[in-house]
Amino acid sequence: MNEKALFLKDKINKGDICVGAVTSAYISRDELKRIVETGEYDYLSIDSQHAPFNEEKIVEFCNMASDLNTHVQFRIKHTKHSYLIGNMLDLGPQGIEVPQVELVETAEESIKNFYYPKVGLRSWGGTYRYGLDGNSDRLKYAEWWNQYGVLWLQIESIHAIEKAKAFAMPGVDCLSFGPADLTFNLESNPSYRLQSVDACVQEVVDKLADTGTKVCFRNYTKETRQKYIDMGVTVFLERP
Repeated sequence: MNEKALFLKDKINKGDICVGAVTSAYISRDELKRIVETGEYDYLSIDSQHAPFNEEKIVEFCNMASDLNTHVQFRIKHTKHSYLIGNMLDLGPQGIEVPQVELVETAEESIKNFYYPKVGLRSWGGTYRYGLDGNSDRLKYAEWWNQYGVLWLQIESIHAIEKAKAFAMPGVDCLSFGPADLTFNLESNPSYRLQSVDACVQEVVDKLADTGTKVCFRNYTKETRQKYIDMGVTVFLERP
């Protein structure tokens, strides 16, 4: 277990600025190495919601990232697949992002399937799990994982904005913004009291101020990062 990955959850929870690189599970080892060795990124983000999904490729990518001492945050294919979070983690990611969360019940189900007992109900098993080497004792590994894994819920509608504080329950490290789908939703609700993505971001940052959950924004380019830092965002996703 490497220090960069080990402390990502701690960095997020402390409110340190954390920047991730949006990449693909199908990237070559040389290109991945080039991205990581820039030293600009705290973690890597891969996606199955809007990209091809192959379990063997996820395992391969996570092994490459582990060799490069870098955390992998993985967006699952659909909100309703939150019951499969434990299975996805068994492929090697160190964190999960659940897209288009609308219900408190989804947040609860995500936590249940992300964490081992006594925090959650994740099933024991899987030889590709991150950090299993040298830490195969069931209780010790479960305790370690529950202090290590990084869980995000993505908010992409005005309904989710209104529910944001309810989603920020213990075990949820970030609420991450999906600005494109949120824009669609704002355009469909022109009378909503907030009229821009940025206004929604500020609203959620303010709502979460007294919780342990932080805000992640897909700013994509580092030139816009400071703008959102000034708003209180601490976790970013950018294109390398």
